[in-house]
Amino acid sequence: MLKKTLAALAIGSALFAAGNAMAADYVVDKQGQHAFVDFKISHLGYSYITGTFKDIDGKFSFDAAKPEDSKIEFNVNTASVFTNNAERDKHISSKDFLNGTKATFVSTSVKPTGKNAAGKDTADVAGDLTILGVTKPIVVKATFLGEGKDPWGGYRAGFEGTFSLKRSDFGKMMDLGPQSDSVDMYVTFEGVKAK
Repeated sequence: MLKKTLAALAIGSALFAAGNAMAADYVVDKQGQHAFVDFKISHLGYSYITGTFKDIDGKFSFDAAKPEDSKIEFNVNTASVFTNNAERDKHISSKDFLNGTKATFVSTSVKPTGKNAAGKDTADVAGDLTILGVTKPIVVKATFLGEGKDPWGGYRAGFEGTFSLKRSDFGKMMDLGPQSDSVDMYVTFEGVKAK
């Protein structure tokens, strides 16, 4: 159900406008845990379950002058799912759902779409999301949140994004009814520029 993984990632495709004249490579800040892949799914149509994945990593290339040339790769260890219920987390990681595998997102294109109401640059980040060995194209609605130096001598760029996916698109998982097929994903992360 959490295909989100992706994702989201996808989001990040670092894309939009920042302040570097040339493309730069970044590593997602996993050590500082400044990266999140969260999901929301209906539980039988009666309520919602929300959760996150604790073990994620990725990298991206960001070119402020040519955001359309930006690229991102994101990996999620689905066995790291956390929904505030140990038994449910164990079940989600079982063969009934995600089977403790890795989900990946690799961007294929970045299309700048303007600015949002807060004046932040936005883009559609298309890419391939792979879950349970099944790869499907998705589009992440991404926003460039900002960039600059950090207090530790590094340089960071941050993004967020959203997308939805259908569990039924990614192989056979336990059927929870049509109301529980769609999963809403939210991804946000900071990348630290490679030195």
